[in-house]
Amino acid sequence: MKKLLFTLIAAFFMSSLVVAQIRPYDQRGVNVFENPKVDTLKFNGIKLKVGGAFTQSWQSLQQTNTAAPKLVSGVDQNKMVALNPGFNTANANLFLDTQLEDGVYLNLTMYLSSRHHNETWVKGGFIQFDKLPFLHSAFFDNIMKYATLKVGHMEINYGDAHFRRSDNGNSIYNPFVENYIMDEFATEIGAEVDVHSNNGFIGVIGITNGEIKGDVAKAVAVPNAGDGKHHPSLLGKIGFDKQLSETVRLRITGSGYYSAGAVSNTLFGGDRGGSHYFSVIENAISTTTAFSGRFNPGFTNKITTVMGNVFLKAGGFEWFTTVESAKGGSMSETVLRKATQFATDALYRFGSKENFWLGARYNTVKSQMLNAADVNLNRFAVSGGWYVTKNIMAKAELVNQNYNDFASTDIRNGAKFHGIVIEAVVGF
Repeated sequence: MKKLLFTLIAAFFMSSLVVAQIRPYDQRGVNVFENPKVDTLKFNGIKLKVGGAFTQSWQSLQQTNTAAPKLVSGVDQNKMVALNPGFNTANANLFLDTQLEDGVYLNLTMYLSSRHHNETWVKGGFIQFDKLPFLHSAFFDNIMKYATLKVGHMEINYGDAHFRRSDNGNSIYNPFVENYIMDEFATEIGAEVDVHSNNGFIGVIGITNGEIKGDVAKAVAVPNAGDGKHHPSLLGKIGFDKQLSETVRLRITGSGYYSAGAVSNTLFGGDRGGSHYFSVIENAISTTTAFSGRFNPGFTNKITTVMGNVFLKAGGFEWFTTVESAKGGSMSETVLRKATQFATDALYRFGSKENFWLGARYNTVKSQMLNAADVNLNRFAVSGGWYVTKNIMAKAELVNQNYNDFASTDIRNGAKFHGIVIEAVVGF
């Protein structure tokens, strides 16, 4: 243990490695999507870079609802938490990035502190091939000038919104405090091929096990619903991303994700780091959920979903928009349900290094519910922030979120919350 600790400390202080093929964990990683296809690192033996990310938040949120009392053993399950202004538990990540060979890199990400687990545990990791030097093949060398292969138990590349979200302690890419209401994020076992061209074309194709963990046990089949098998999931993306001029960049992509069936798909509920709003729209006697303020449509078996994204940067102005349509159901559902999401945000970054910003986001979700009326949620947020250095960020967000058309017996009936959240973030 002492030898391992010494090795990690020595690697942190002595290695000058900057893994250009892995997204930086500081301000340089803002508006980076797929890992860049560059060749700046000569291989002179295995190198290790140790990184970290930390987020500490303070919130002052107020909430109300109109749900009818639901008494269990004399206790109202629809009574919400009484909130006071205060600090939330800090979130922390640890990153290990290694160059294993010329054009071959390994990433490992761990959550040191998160809402979902008390102990340190692995989020995921992958091996990335930008070259295949061990094949000694001119044919594959030419292919790898434009392609990147990733294999592992990793964050899946569905859509573009996941590149701008907060991932536990890693909040430095997100100009807002929280992610989307319907948060598309999961770690699955699989492989992905990214294709980059000189004219701005982007292509992604991938296949995964469709679940957040490995599982070989067949579940009990449900007639006309789930067959209990672990079907693979397919994902793809096609788009255009190019710097049109010195000050103007345009990115347009369309993405899709499909699974014929799974025992426990978590595309809309796979974030084990949790929400950055704490204890909102939650029961007063059970505040253990990690997903405060989010909505999961419950598509844990069959799922088909598509997403369109537009990103425009003109000088300091940024515009990012997401349109999403999903259809799916759980193992017991014989009829599939629909859910849609729209989100758009506009920012203006200013300062000599664009180290200040002001922005606003609107996000709405509509979903069919199982044996209930359709529901609607909407959120409006205003944010501002400051990159004190490329590694240190402070941001504040004013938020207002509403829940509409939930059943009177649901704690979310007539629910709303509003207030301010402030975060301090470090990434390196």
